[in-house]
Amino acid sequence: MTDMTQTENQLAEIKKLLAKQKVVEGLVHRQDMPRHELVESMVQKQNLVDLQKFLEKLSNKEIANALEVLSENERNLVWDLVADHRKDEVLVDVSDDVRVDLVSESKPPLQSTVLRVFDLHEGRLRQIPIYSREDLAKAKPIWVDLVTPEDEELKWAREVFGVQIPNPKDLTDLETSARFYVEDNGEVHLHSDFLLDLSDESRSITVAFVLTGNTLFSVRNEELPVFRLQRLRARAQAGYVSEAKDVLLDLYAADVEYSANALEDIYSSLAKVGKQVFKSHITNNQAAKILTAISEEEDINGRIRRNVLDTRNALSFLMRGRLLSSAQHDDVREILRDIESLDGHTSFLFNKINFQMDATVGFLNVNQNIDLKRLTIISVVFMPVNILAGIGGMSEFSMMTAGIPWPIAYGSFIVVMVMIGILTFLGLRTFENRKIKNLRSETLD
Repeated sequence: MTDMTQTENQLAEIKKLLAKQKVVEGLVHRQDMPRHELVESMVQKQNLVDLQKFLEKLSNKEIANALEVLSENERNLVWDLVADHRKDEVLVDVSDDVRVDLVSESKPPLQSTVLRVFDLHEGRLRQIPIYSREDLAKAKPIWVDLVTPEDEELKWAREVFGVQIPNPKDLTDLETSARFYVEDNGEVHLHSDFLLDLSDESRSITVAFVLTGNTLFSVRNEELPVFRLQRLRARAQAGYVSEAKDVLLDLYAADVEYSANALEDIYSSLAKVGKQVFKSHITNNQAAKILTAISEEEDINGRIRRNVLDTRNALSFLMRGRLLSSAQHDDVREILRDIESLDGHTSFLFNKINFQMDATVGFLNVNQNIDLKRLTIISVVFMPVNILAGIGGMSEFSMMTAGIPWPIAYGSFIVVMVMIGILTFLGLRTFENRKIKNLRSETLD
């Protein structure tokens, strides 16, 4: 109870300092005074200094608790004030969603964001700041990660480490046999697909791996959540990785885990769609939206199935090539078992998707049959009317109205046509009701 009260007081103090800054900034903005920008800058700095001093008094866990409940803008402002040497420890205590939002900011200013170099420090993965080619030459990394690198960064890595690193712009969908191979100098090359599941689209990103000695090189065109997750885990947990091959296997394992989370999202989406499909009636517009949603989930499911298949092929290549230790072989077998479980889920989802799609198409057919039935009834109702009108309009039967004033004659024709139409409609409805009654009695029997 005391800890909860203390946490609430700390959060209240942080919000108080943030609110104070907003209020003072607003007052300064509204004042028309000389040297306005200087005064505003001094006020902002003073408020930030007070907040930073308060954060220094808090533990990493207390800062993490505060970040969890603050709004996005407040969270980013507080995060910028946390000391750099404490950020990795704070990231360990926050939730996954908050960690993903903050991790992109946890880098030194002016540091290269396309060339990340990591070594092992006290059993943890540590990022080495790289500002120049000299910094890269001094490093002894186990992992070099390149994201949309410029030609200069690629040239640095190739010259410093003497490795043939492919350009991500040249990565293509190679034949399966050419995706995994070993060079004569012992370099292991792997081209694997990693899933990128966004809110508006999902696609596969090709990643090129080069494993030489005790260093892993990874090259790709886009940042991937799997790689961010791997960096966080390796930083937070001592002994999580011990060599470059561990990093590679953990990336594949994280990709399988990411695919499993995407499958869970498909389950949730299909459950929402299923509630609409199983209604007693669906309009054509609703059916069109349902089919669109089902098609999107089917596309994601197919990508996941292809993604895990590619991961299985890569792991099988590593095992066949005798490139792994016995402990790493055990890790690979565990990953392959996870992939087998995902195969069962993807197959089940394919069947579920096909069922919902067939049910939706069935509703469309029912709606179409209802429309055709209405048109048929209208045609049947007016068919005798059209026949009678045709007979009455034929010149050779004009004797039918001879001697009768035309208003009475045409009025009588109209009345007779309406009566015939009503009788036809009533007859059809009676026939339908009798048919339904017979079906019900047969069902009860």
